[in-house]
Amino acid sequence: MEAKAYAKYVRMSPRKVNLVLSLIRGKDVTYAEAVLKHTPKAACTPILKVLKSAMANAENNHDMDVSKL
Repeated sequence: MEAKAYAKYVRMSPRKVNLVLSLIRGKDVTYAEAVLKHTPKAACTPILKVLKSAMANAENNHDMDVSKL
């Protein structure tokens, strides 16, 4: 099962966002959240918002355990 969240109309270049996404791709949720909070890039704010939304979707819609994501 997979929980998804989308960010539409983010006014930022894909190259800048991809730099931040490469830091957290494949990592667990707690590590990814910590990296996003402490990385001084502007792209971290919308990505953190989408990550929290995906965590909430997994917990509420799919009854998944957030600590195992």
